[in-house]
Parts: sequence; structure tokens; C-alpha cells
Amino acid sequence: MKKTVILTACASLLSVASLQADTSVEYGPELQGFEYPYPVEHFAFTSQQQSLDMAYMDVKPTTEANGRTVVLLHGKNFCGATWEQSIKELSQAGYRVIAPDQIGFCSSSKPRGYQFSFAQLADNTHALLEELGAHKTTVVGHSMGGMLAARFALQFPEQVEQLVLVNPIGLEDWQQKGVPYATIDQLYQGQLKTTYEGIKNYQLKYYYNGEWKPEYDRWVEMAYGMYAGPGKEIVAWNQAQTAEMLFTQPVVHEFPNIQAPTLLLIGGKDRTAPGANRAPEAVAEQLGQYPQLGQATAEAIPNATLVEFPELGHSPQVEAPEQFHEALLKGLAQLNK
Repeated sequence: MKKTVILTACASLLSVASLQADTSVEYGPELQGFEYPYPVEHFAFTSQQQSLDMAYMDVKPTTEANGRTVVLLHGKNFCGATWEQSIKELSQAGYRVIAPDQIGFCSSSKPRGYQFSFAQLADNTHALLEELGAHKTTVVGHSMGGMLAARFALQFPEQVEQLVLVNPIGLEDWQQKGVPYATIDQLYQGQLKTTYEGIKNYQLKYYYNGEWKPEYDRWVEMAYGMYAGPGKEIVAWNQAQTAEMLFTQPVVHEFPNIQAPTLLLIGGKDRTAPGANRAPEAVAEQLGQYPQLGQATAEAIPNATLVEFPELGHSPQVEAPEQFHEALLKGLAQLNK
């Protein structure tokens, strides 16, 4: 049974961003120098004949525990740290919260030769959760993390009691719709040209509807700092590899196979569509239509509830945290009813 809830954002006093670059920020290839909101721990394991390190935060409830564990999966242009406010809200509501950085991202290992796939990242995450004794979880995925969360739910259905997708990408098959393929080498050359202004302009357009708050600067600096630091080349290479991964490994065709009760939290102003910049104009105009994509996804997933935020963009948890977390906590509580 499908249910749709539409939540309207309150009027905002945000100002248009100043796009002056802060070129002073510089972090190491594993985000050395960036301050995470909670202690970072490390899971050492072997994958594809390599010794790897997966960074994660494991935050205990700050009030009476409700016995549930929430796993937060970050997007491609994000890190576990981006879930800062969500971790706080969830732990205050009695949840244990685990927020990993995937291999190739943020504070985790940056392997040069690694076959990136959503299935592999899901397996890595499963190994981490087994190590932490988190055998039954609610999995929340944002952006690319939504694609990973969907793959995880398909791959380990017995471990997922509830699935939450927050403006996930991959609600459409871009290649099928006519977006041309780009090689990893081509994507790498593009990544090497990453600038502070480019990241901020992109976030301004897709994440925050052209309106900016000073606290958003932290997330631009987090992303840009790795490109400005001594590990720029390996950071760009892993980003290129994972950009190819998300383009060539759609999960949308398998939505009908998802067994877990699913909550879709969709900002309606989002128009994110990887590769649209290299597509013919007629194709690009049809991509990333989240109001329609959210509805179609709610129809495709057997036990889905859609909550819409018509005035929000790609990152509702950052753009309107109060509104978002109210909807999230309400949706999580429905599992117990």
C-alpha cells in the first residue's frame, strides 16, 4: 500500500551565496585535517587481495536506547560527517547510529587498483556491521548512498528491517535514456579540474535552490580540501571510478524486488542527473525530475511510503534539518506500529 505525504518548507531568510573561493583549505587524501563531529574508528579488512581501512562513526544513544540501529550511507559528494545533524537527532531519539565512509571516499582507504561496484561496497558494509554486531538495521542512504542502500537491501534482505532513501540518485537509468558513456580516463581528467567555485556552484544550484547559509561552507571545504591537498590524483581517480560505477550499475530495474518497508524522502526541487552535462539538450531536459521520479519509485517498490518536500533540493537533511528530521523520525517510528 502506497502513501504519499507532502511537506511544505517554511519561508527562508537565506541569502544568495558569495562565490569567492577559499583556496586555503587543504586536507590529506584520507581527509586528514578535517574534524569529524564524532570519534572516528577504523575497520581493517581484506578485499580484492588488498588490506583496506574503512572509517566509521559508531554513536550510542544519548537517551534511553530503543534497541534499533540506523546505518547512514553517504552520497558521492558527501562523507559520513555530512550526517552530523542526523546522527545527533537519531541518537537523541534512542537509536544507535553507524555512519561509515565507503572505500574510496573521505577517511577510508583510496586504493589505486580496485573494482568498484555497489555489490562490493554493500559487502564491505555488511562485513563492518557484522564486526560491530549490528545484525538487524535500518539503512538510510542519501544520493549515491541511496543506490548503495537499495543494493544492500537486495543483497542482504535479512539484515534490513527498514530502508530509507533520501533523494537517491539512480531512480532512472541514464544510459538507457540516452546519456553518452564517458570512460574512467575521461572522468578522471574532469575530476582533476575540480575547483572550490565549481563545487559551491553545483551545491548552490542542486542542493539549496540558489540560497546559501554560511554553515554550508563546511561541506564545500570538506569536498574541495581533498582536491587541494597532496593526494589530489588518487582522490580524483577514485571519484572517476565511482562515477563510472554509478552510471553503469543501475539498481532502478530491481526496485520491485526490495522486500523491506521503504520510506522515500524526496526534495522536489532536486534535478540531479549524473552525466546530463554530456547529454543532448533534449535528453538532459528530461532527466532528474524528482517529483515524477519519487512517485514512480513509490509505485515500483512494493511497500513504500513517499514523503515529499516540494520546496527543498538534493540535501533536505542539510537544507531544512528540523523539517527533515521530524519526517524521518516519524517514518522510522511507523515500523513499530
